[in-house]
Amino acid sequence: MVTAARYYPQLLSMMGNTLRFLPAFVAMHQLLEEGYVGDIQVCDVRVYGPSLLDQSYGWTCEELMGGGGLHIVGSAIIDLLSYLTGTRAHRVHGLLRTFVQQNNLIRGIRRVTSDDFCFFQMLMGGTGSSGVCCTVTLNFNMPGSFVHEVMIVGSAGRLVARGTELYGQRNGSKCEELLLSDGGGVGPEAKETPRPHLQGLSSMVKALRQSFQAHEERRLWSQGPVASAPTFEDGLYVQTVVEAVKQSSSSGEWVCVEIMSQEPDPNHNLCEALQRNKN
Repeated sequence: MVTAARYYPQLLSMMGNTLRFLPAFVAMHQLLEEGYVGDIQVCDVRVYGPSLLDQSYGWTCEELMGGGGLHIVGSAIIDLLSYLTGTRAHRVHGLLRTFVQQNNLIRGIRRVTSDDFCFFQMLMGGTGSSGVCCTVTLNFNMPGSFVHEVMIVGSAGRLVARGTELYGQRNGSKCEELLLSDGGGVGPEAKETPRPHLQGLSSMVKALRQSFQAHEERRLWSQGPVASAPTFEDGLYVQTVVEAVKQSSSSGEWVCVEIMSQEPDPNHNLCEALQRNKN
């Protein structure tokens, strides 16, 4: 897919990470470029909510089919942090757990293999003290309201996106200030799509519409409205980080992030599953 996107640059190819289009993160990105927090030092992300599992056994229950907090939510967070900081992870360390392996609807011979708790750290940008330290905690064993908080701390202050609102506080200030309130207008929050993702999706669709409306025949598209959208190269990077986090969880060690330069073995996942069943 990456090769095809490079070969046909006239075609619009982008990943569907809606968080990049959420107004709170658009504003946060602009403030970071303007130096609101100074030099970025630490990123801390917390996402808490109810189970991601469907009402019946399906792909969300299987790690090999893309289920679990790391795949479904963590991939969007990894891409978002790269977008906000302008850097990429070079080393990761993670821990994945499946606390709920069966429930009232998924039982018998069926067993959940996708993670419902994930914690990982990323060292991004330069090495040593010049890099950015990121911590991400994903917990989907908490019924109730959905919690989505992204905090970036720098040498001059901090920015915090709580849900769809953006707050900021500079060093020396006694209290934080509301920089962007919830715009609303996207309907009630749904279990399948929490409000930050729902509002981000709405903004992304509007950007796509503007991109094609720039040309009367609408056979071409304008780069401007979707300039911040993640590319297929970004998608490959995110998937590489996800695989590195999974590898770290198995080994218990830090893992270097190395972007793939050739086609992976199509039977890799099958071989992993067979080896796991054999053990």
